Amino acid sequence: MAACRSLVRQCVINLRSSRPLSHSLRQLPRCNPLSRSYATSVAAAELRFGQPLHETHPHILSAGELTPGITALEYAQRRSKLANKLPKGAIAVLAASEVKYRAQGIFNEYRQDSNFFYLTGFNEPNALAIIGNDGSGDNHIFHLYVREKDPKAELWDGARSGTQAAVDVFNADETGNIERIGDILPSIVQGATEVYSDIPTFDGSRSSLNRYLYGPTLASEKLKKVVDHRRVKPLKNLLNEMRVFKSEDEVVQMRRLGQASGRAFTEAMRQDFTREKDLYSFLEYQFKVNGCDTNAFVPVVAGGQNALAIHYTRNDDVLKDGDLVLVDGGGEWGGYISDITRTWPVNGKFSDPQRDLYNAVLKVHRSCLALCRETSKLSLDKLHSIAENGLKDELKSLGFDISGNALNVLFPHHLGHYVGLDVHDCPGYSRGYDLKAGQCITIEPGIYVPNDERWPAHFRGIGIRIEDSVCVGDEHPIVLTPEAVKEVADIEALRN
Repeated sequence: MAACRSLVRQCVINLRSSRPLSHSLRQLPRCNPLSRSYATSVAAAELRFGQPLHETHPHILSAGELTPGITALEYAQRRSKLANKLPKGAIAVLAASEVKYRAQGIFNEYRQDSNFFYLTGFNEPNALAIIGNDGSGDNHIFHLYVREKDPKAELWDGARSGTQAAVDVFNADETGNIERIGDILPSIVQGATEVYSDIPTFDGSRSSLNRYLYGPTLASEKLKKVVDHRRVKPLKNLLNEMRVFKSEDEVVQMRRLGQASGRAFTEAMRQDFTREKDLYSFLEYQFKVNGCDTNAFVPVVAGGQNALAIHYTRNDDVLKDGDLVLVDGGGEWGGYISDITRTWPVNGKFSDPQRDLYNAVLKVHRSCLALCRETSKLSLDKLHSIAENGLKDELKSLGFDISGNALNVLFPHHLGHYVGLDVHDCPGYSRGYDLKAGQCITIEPGIYVPNDERWPAHFRGIGIRIEDSVCVGDEHPIVLTPEAVKEVADIEALRN
């Protein structure tokens, strides 16, 4: 573990100095050598797959990586770790996300189910993964059922990886055409001592998997007899316990992502915008220019009083000279996300009240960031209470009456959340547990002053939030997004 932390620190140093990521940071052996062949005789670089591989997209993936920053070996280690958490003979069953449609024949951008992606690295729809404890200790069984290659379908929808790649590339022990899963799955489930799954089909409700499980074959009746949803146990709790602790490579990838996203924010602060949607478009462009795949989520670009709505995403108003603009966004890269919020003056210069309130929030933000270390023995909930007390003191000094429910009105959301493959990572994992090294969270205090007589007149209508993503360290936090400037002097200097 000490070696892991040393490695992460060195990575952070390299990123801050803007040097290319050193190969010396990658100590793990590779599952996928450069010379990997496909179907025993054809070089992988000569074929087409449903997602980038190093052989086909060396500008995206380094040798050995299955997805950006994450090796095939790490995916195998994750599956082995999950298998060891299962009882002997038990299986975990996971389904890929389905394609979501905006209108008939018009699909939205695809995003894989985070748990499925975490264990497989496979980034296509209509797939099923089965991971089991075979009782051998370090080994595990891994079945991956996917869409078979189909030239006619691929003409319209692009390449598929197919069943051969499920074995050759994604390291499955067994594979098959997902169209036949209704015939295959019953016998696998029947032979398991226990079944862990969060797929709706297994808890008695319906899901898109019904197309395969409940089609016009006798397989539907077989499955109904074999799978008693009352004996299916939830899987997400086991995966939350794994996903909440980030590996060396995950932290390195999230740091790279934080650097790219932070630079996009700083570049946006340099510009002069008169409309929220223009700032939104520029920020999204900058995420991609800096290496990200897409937005992590629909950003908040809230000028003036629009910042009083925590999840304002219309982004269709004008930006007025003299107002602040609050921007909450981040890029996504290789499935991982960053989450940043910055607030800055539209004209590049803080007014006195804006500066006073901003510095109050920034002071609390910095003090909470400094506590993101295991030795603090604090949970996110405890950090939230520390932030509340800090904001009370700051607001008192600025003339606010913070009696009664004042702070709940002025600071209505939690200080932070877990972050990783999802914006709100590991859903259901308690914020009451003490933070441990390797966990990644956000720190985002804010103040939102309604436009009414209860509050000092010169602060009314101002909304300010400052947020960074951070990795909890042993004795020191690793801020993942420092390239997004946040000191008043630095923000104002960008326009000069």
